[in-house]
Amino acid sequence: MLSFLKYVLGTIVGLFIFFFISFLILLGIAASSASADEVTVAEGSVLELKLDKPISERDPDNPLAELGFSFGAFASTDGLDQIKAAIRRAKTDDNIEGIFLNMTFVDAGMAKLEEIRNELIEFKKSGKFVVSYTDLATEKAYYVASVSDKIYLNPMGTVEFNGMSSEMYFFKRLLDKLDIEAQIFKVGTYKSAVEPFFLEKASDANREQLNSFLNSINNYQLEQIAKSRGVEMAELKNVQDNLLVRDPEDARKYKLITDIGYFDQAISFMKEKTGIEDEDKIELVQLDKYKKVKDNIKVSTSKNRIAVIYAEGDIVDGEGDEGNIGSRRFADALRNARLDENVKAVVLRISSPGGSALASDVIWREVQLTKEKKPVIASMSDVAASGGYYIAMGCDTIVAHPNTITGSIGVFGVIPNMQGFLNDKMGITVDHVNTGKFSDTPTITRPMTAQEQEIVQTQIDQIYETFTSKAAKGRNMTQDKLKEYASGRVWSGIEAKQRNLVDVYGGLEEAIAIAAKKANVEDDYRLKPLPARKSFFDEIFSSFGAQAKEQSIKLELGELYPYYKLYKKVSNLHGIQARMPYDLSVE
Repeated sequence: MLSFLKYVLGTIVGLFIFFFISFLILLGIAASSASADEVTVAEGSVLELKLDKPISERDPDNPLAELGFSFGAFASTDGLDQIKAAIRRAKTDDNIEGIFLNMTFVDAGMAKLEEIRNELIEFKKSGKFVVSYTDLATEKAYYVASVSDKIYLNPMGTVEFNGMSSEMYFFKRLLDKLDIEAQIFKVGTYKSAVEPFFLEKASDANREQLNSFLNSINNYQLEQIAKSRGVEMAELKNVQDNLLVRDPEDARKYKLITDIGYFDQAISFMKEKTGIEDEDKIELVQLDKYKKVKDNIKVSTSKNRIAVIYAEGDIVDGEGDEGNIGSRRFADALRNARLDENVKAVVLRISSPGGSALASDVIWREVQLTKEKKPVIASMSDVAASGGYYIAMGCDTIVAHPNTITGSIGVFGVIPNMQGFLNDKMGITVDHVNTGKFSDTPTITRPMTAQEQEIVQTQIDQIYETFTSKAAKGRNMTQDKLKEYASGRVWSGIEAKQRNLVDVYGGLEEAIAIAAKKANVEDDYRLKPLPARKSFFDEIFSSFGAQAKEQSIKLELGELYPYYKLYKKVSNLHGIQARMPYDLSVE
């Protein structure tokens, strides 16, 4: 009977998968057909940017996006590249009269927002308007909106303007309850990635670096807002520190907004600007549609290429996937760019908190080999820290934004001792039979011996020496000098430039311009994005099984699922790590 039920269930699941995949294929065919149609924009239109999806470096190119379907790496996201391209196109598009920022929450790091904001400032030089409306603006959303000519805030809305903060979660008490011991190995006073596993609050060193770079980024942001709003920075700082903006009238009083009004009033203003009668409908063009508009800019036919290698996510060993930086895949991308005679320079676009020290070194080596043949420029996005800095430090030039998070030159390792959890919580005992003294090293089923701990710490120390020596060579300073800025400490882009950890301020376009100049192809090149991405349907097929497995585990474990996720997080830190001190979200 049990075998019969399993057979029936397997058949049902198989049929479901078959019909699901068939449905996706039909959707894809329909979407591809729709995408093939030329998209036109009516005269007097306004480009509407909501920025309500997570913003990644590259557009996911999801053929089903307009149908509201997302999956795996093609989850509902917008690519920074397409957002900026749309704003540039709108600047010279005679049918686009202005840009409407209809925003509340913005899911992106500060450097990405900086690039979008700078594009909007350039757009305004065309004489076209930028209008913003919000019911409730977060700090990030307001930073982008602050460049607007008109900023409308709902009469019942609010603007978050109280400064930046960073919340850190600590798991020591949880691990104590589960009887799990985190065996810690690290180098660097500020290398605080392991603190959540053995402390209940931030160390003094960690608090020091957080205060430093958060204030650096916050002050820079206030400077830019002050310029856009025509307000003294000191006044804005006072407003922020004392939480003086508590309602829409306060926001208008302190010049954060221009108007208190509803959505329809913002629309009416734009109708007036575009010469549309109030009773007529204004044409608001969404980003998903506008990015398919045929560009009037003449496409270069040059055989010269500048390869832009997008490195976004954690740095992991092996092939990796679309959501991380696999050492093998990115080493291959660098190697292909190096061996391609048409590629005259390489820009390594980095948005990563780091990861595997080994994987970082594999990529670093390919950077060095490529640099011997052609210019390699690093472009730091939201974060390029620890392993992210490792792969950047050997480039010819490092370009970062003032609000990029970088540095964190340090190394750590965590080996959990699960013996107490297995014995006392699960009723499981483990025995060992070894051929040698260290045959089962490392293992999570018993505590490490003093000798094993010494061996691992020695490995950590050696990797730190390698990290700092290579960083010192790449940055043309002595290792002792470099170590003054290392020790796992995180810096803002401003702080990093003051310490010669980066060279110049700027975004991806500035990095590309530097690469073109170094390669002597300033006015004669095309871009070549790397690594090659999986097709939409390849990603669906590869993601479907993994997501189904994860859902099955969640249903099976129930309330124990969060503990399983914590265990997976720790156990998946394979090898020694060069990683940011924490998963940082600046709000």
